[in-house]
Amino acid sequence: MGLLRDLAKAVSDVVASGRRRGSRAEAEVSPGEFGPDATVEVDPHRIGPVRMSYSPQTDGAPDPGEVVWTWVPFEENDGRGKDRPVLVVAVESAGTYLAVQLTSKDHDGEGDFVSIGAGGWDGEHRPSWVNLDRVIRVHEGGMRREAAAVPRDPFERVTGRLHQRYGWR
Repeated sequence: MGLLRDLAKAVSDVVASGRRRGSRAEAEVSPGEFGPDATVEVDPHRIGPVRMSYSPQTDGAPDPGEVVWTWVPFEENDGRGKDRPVLVVAVESAGTYLAVQLTSKDHDGEGDFVSIGAGGWDGEHRPSWVNLDRVIRVHEGGMRREAAAVPRDPFERVTGRLHQRYGWR
């Protein structure tokens, strides 16, 4: 088993070094970047019924209503991405989580974004927006940390818009 782990690490290091330049710390692989716990963007119209609920618990495990950090692929889907916050909106039966990407870039008034205000998920407490177009499937092993819970009202604004857009419950 140790040999397999060493081989996987070596392959990961080669791939990471081909995409990144800089210090050893920059070449480290982020949780969710590769392997069975890789974070992926999913087509929200093709994932079947989704049941959303607000149930944050400060237990270190991801829960709907919480912002967690994971590696998120860039929209170009070219193998690049970065560690960023996502809002967990649902737990799937397979034990994975559906989340939507957060941004601190101002998107006030833009139809694909929902404002959720500022919170502990952003070290500078900047206002954040959820991008309804970016639905992410996250594995518990692919998350770096649990950051904070979003208050119920903004969460319900997000889930209401996801219901309108994708028919999720």
